[in-house]
Amino acid sequence: MRARCCVVGGGPAGVMLGYLLARSGVEVVVLEKHGDFLRDFRGDTVHASTLEALYELGILDGFLARPHTEYRRFRLNVEGRQFDVARFDKLPTHCKFIALMPQWDFLDFLTGEAAKYPSFRLLMNTEATRLILEDGKVVGVLAKGPEGEIKIDADLVVACDGRHSAMRQQAELALEDFGVPVDVLWMKIPKTPDMPTDVLAYVAGGSFLILIDRADYFQAGILIVKGAFDKIRSDGLPKFRESIVALAPFLTPAIDDLTDWDQVRLLTVRIDRLKQWAREGLLCIGDAAHAMSPAGGIGINLAIQDAIATANVLAEPLREGPVSLDVLRKVQERRAWPTRFLQSLQVFIHRQFLRPANPDERAGRMLRFAWAIRTFPILSSLLARIIGMGPRMEHVRTHETAAP
Repeated sequence: MRARCCVVGGGPAGVMLGYLLARSGVEVVVLEKHGDFLRDFRGDTVHASTLEALYELGILDGFLARPHTEYRRFRLNVEGRQFDVARFDKLPTHCKFIALMPQWDFLDFLTGEAAKYPSFRLLMNTEATRLILEDGKVVGVLAKGPEGEIKIDADLVVACDGRHSAMRQQAELALEDFGVPVDVLWMKIPKTPDMPTDVLAYVAGGSFLILIDRADYFQAGILIVKGAFDKIRSDGLPKFRESIVALAPFLTPAIDDLTDWDQVRLLTVRIDRLKQWAREGLLCIGDAAHAMSPAGGIGINLAIQDAIATANVLAEPLREGPVSLDVLRKVQERRAWPTRFLQSLQVFIHRQFLRPANPDERAGRMLRFAWAIRTFPILSSLLARIIGMGPRMEHVRTHETAAP
């Protein structure tokens, strides 16, 4: 198989990049190792900056026609008191909210739009296994599909295969790891109509519970000290359930539905980034270039912004053929500063609010932060811009040169 660009990974960054390149007349093939997008406990947030990109692409109305939840503010319950820590109603975007939609629905929508262009190909159940090198330059990938091995020759390979990127490892690109003191346990908790849905997180006694509204259930996440999952399991499910309802007592009628540890998924949190995102013939973006913490739900937003910037820089030269390393490096030059800023912010949050060993100290710091936000509304506006738009919002600069 031959393509101008081979995108490895069918997540938000990979699918968005594939769509934008195909729309610009670039022949692109996207490889997704799974047979569908139905994986639980992926981020569901579609930020205002992504919604703005969908508006610029003319597909926003179709997206919003799908079932979703709109968060016009992020509200925390801290030690029994409620605080609005970020209000999105004043964002300078067409959508002044963050949409919550299961990631598989978002990806299904985006791949449907991309499939309208003949130069877009999505290969499901197809896992990239090895980079193809010639004289030190990446010239394609080998992949394993339903019918066996596939050789894909490409002028450019873009690794969008996540924080454990196999393509990045094979390319031997140096990685900086900044360390994270917490992991997250994700689970489903049934939801009844009388349960509150406007509070995103509950904080008490130094513990932190996230509740994402998914119509008939909550996608719930509880922060734990890194490496503590084995101890939590050994203490038993009853004690674990008690720790959840201690943060959100209204979950008491539903918590008994959590009957087995198989219902609980461990997300190992990490913050890292590549020193160099590219080598000849290969570019890494999204989590493959910079893994993010779930704090603020900004990892998806950052990955999609990477994809938009990548298309803006590369679509035109890719239509002509191979792209030089100097051109590939322009993507990192564009996206390095927003990445450093957001990762530094996440590291600060972890150190200030999650790392102190004393639960009372953690709780006190979080409560003081919430009161500061309430006292100085400009802080809420600043957080809304950082979460909703990012420090450098990318706009779609590519043109539709291919007919759907």
